[in-house]
Amino acid sequence: MTTPLPGTSGIARALSGSVFTKTLYDNRRVLTVWALATGLLAMMYASFYPQLSADSVASVPEAMRGFGLDDVSTAAGYLQGAVFGLLVPLLAVFYGAATGARMISADEESGYLDLLLAHPVGRTRLLLGRFAALAAGAAAIAAVVLAAMLAVRNGAGLDGIGAGAFAAQALNVALLAVVFGALATGLGAAAGLGRATVFGVTAGIGVAAYALHGFAPQIGAGWARRLTPFHYYIGGEPLKNGLDAGHAAVLAAAAALLVAAGAWRLGRRDLGR
Repeated sequence: MTTPLPGTSGIARALSGSVFTKTLYDNRRVLTVWALATGLLAMMYASFYPQLSADSVASVPEAMRGFGLDDVSTAAGYLQGAVFGLLVPLLAVFYGAATGARMISADEESGYLDLLLAHPVGRTRLLLGRFAALAAGAAAIAAVVLAAMLAVRNGAGLDGIGAGAFAAQALNVALLAVVFGALATGLGAAAGLGRATVFGVTAGIGVAAYALHGFAPQIGAGWARRLTPFHYYIGGEPLKNGLDAGHAAVLAAAAALLVAAGAWRLGRRDLGR
């Protein structure tokens, strides 16, 4: 067991290890709440499938059919709409926005970022380590959602959907959360905005993109769906067709570009202003 050097602060000792693991540890309670809440809500709504009737299927408003509610009479169609088309993607957006806003913005707003960077850790290393923890959290949420779906699969009459299809949908959940986490992280790193502002802007963009994806067919602008991450999240219908590697690659590339832009700008920005 090594003994810390005299005069070495707790911050320095923590950062001499892994920014990634420290960020995960610091956010362990929040991450646990996000994962359990998302998994339990997804499980609850998935369990409603056996209670559907022909009348409830016919009563779906026309305006909501663009959100995946155009085929709720089948197990895959119901989950694609009610669970993975309405509930889960919004939770993924808010997880990414809330967690990404803490990665850089919260510390810069409080003045703690200057103290962190006074120790031997570079700006890019700090950002990437924290973003990797955000991505790991998104993967954990997706894993809990997958476990929840598999747990109710037989009892809720969802056994017509293969485990691989559920895994593909869960992967897309993680990627969607990572995209909006990258947006919040990159925005905070690039612009130096406060935590609340970064969260509000990111969540606002997410909700606007979600609405565009849902309502675009109603206004004859179906092509506009391809401009939103939600098209690449669920447009390939992973619960019916399995993983669309091209769509997953688009989401991953978008997240990488957002983080890279934020890291580039953070490395050149005067943090004292």
